[in-house]
Amino acid sequence: MKLSARIAAPVAALVLAGLTATACAPQTSDTSAKGDEKSGTLRVWLFQEVGNKPKEKVVDDAVAAFEKSHKGTEVEIEYIPVDTRAQRIKAAFNDPKSAPDLIEYGNSDTAGYVKDGGLADVTTEFGAWEEAKDTDPIAKQSVTVGDKVYGAPFFVGVRALYYRTDVFEELGIEPPKSQAELISTAKKVRKAKPDLYGLAVGGAYTYGAMPFIWSHGGEIAGETGGTYKSGINSEKARKGIEAYTSLFGDDNCPAAKCASMGGNATVTAFASGKAAMAIGGDFSHAAVEAGSVKGKYAVVPLPGVAPNSIAPAFAGGNNIGVLKSSSHRTLAVELMKSLTSKKTQAEMFDAMGFLPTYTDVLDNAAKKQPFVAPFVQTLGAGAKFVPASPAWGQIDASLVLPTMFQEIVSGRKDVAQASDDAAKKMDAAFTDAG
Repeated sequence: MKLSARIAAPVAALVLAGLTATACAPQTSDTSAKGDEKSGTLRVWLFQEVGNKPKEKVVDDAVAAFEKSHKGTEVEIEYIPVDTRAQRIKAAFNDPKSAPDLIEYGNSDTAGYVKDGGLADVTTEFGAWEEAKDTDPIAKQSVTVGDKVYGAPFFVGVRALYYRTDVFEELGIEPPKSQAELISTAKKVRKAKPDLYGLAVGGAYTYGAMPFIWSHGGEIAGETGGTYKSGINSEKARKGIEAYTSLFGDDNCPAAKCASMGGNATVTAFASGKAAMAIGGDFSHAAVEAGSVKGKYAVVPLPGVAPNSIAPAFAGGNNIGVLKSSSHRTLAVELMKSLTSKKTQAEMFDAMGFLPTYTDVLDNAAKKQPFVAPFVQTLGAGAKFVPASPAWGQIDASLVLPTMFQEIVSGRKDVAQASDDAAKKMDAAFTDAG
């Protein structure tokens, strides 16, 4: 096996939050491959993680097995920085000669990359793959545009509620069982302990806010006949927005400090002992364990509106896809299966804590590591995904929803005006995307 340029850039592991493109490129012309070579060198771009060595070991083992069973084939792995992935991947779409055969990509990038003409349609191969039959439906949705499949899920990530067991015991309170209890508990903690945020929230934490919108029956957008229209200003969505933004204030998380916070900042606040609760992912576990709250916290599913319900969470994660320009299509699809197989995903969970996308492998992971259980429960309760439109990358990169939250918590606009303005921006992006 030949390994090239493992770039050691110190990037945050945002890949589990559902990554979106941050740059746009012109529509590619003809990126179709010429021929299907059955030997030679396959080039693969994977994301560089914080602490990448365990990932490299799992990948190296999978590649070694692949090369052994495919004589005359060599695999080159390059680990690319997450924060420059959009530019590099779109450039590869426009220059097939320098493009890799396979890429790892954030699952909310799928529709945009399909529109750009970069990903190969692997619907037939995925449908005939025995292991794929156990793929979690939400994970499969993340590689699907229309009725076509454009890759294989690599791992999935969801968020749940981290809370301080020592603080709750001291105050004689129980983990909240409804959204109303969550809000009242946050404010009760803040009142009793003014040096803590009750629940750390962020005006720039899109994926922490979405469960509030979804649990009230709202949607980010709706689709009819392939056309998307924003739903962020519907009556139900506004109720969720009101619930989330009610947590910004001196009685929980002061807007002056919390309006600009994103997901990483809220988890950092919790891990460092500055918050009694936070909405964090399974992928946040290592950071919390490394913080001052180690041994003094627990995790439960984020409660929904109804008592004892679970709020729908955003199903983030990454996929691996074959580029349409690959001249080794058959081999590339086989390597995609190897890198996303049950065996590899189980090993990747052990090495990195990434949640498997197969229901049986995920259940085994939960039995092996108890901390996974609340996240598996959350997935089982019905996670949700972003609009499968190429416009989503632009909407996310343009900070449409964070701007809306920040306008509300700063008092510049009320919920109705801010959500109407956000809906107009989203609809313009959907129209532009076609």
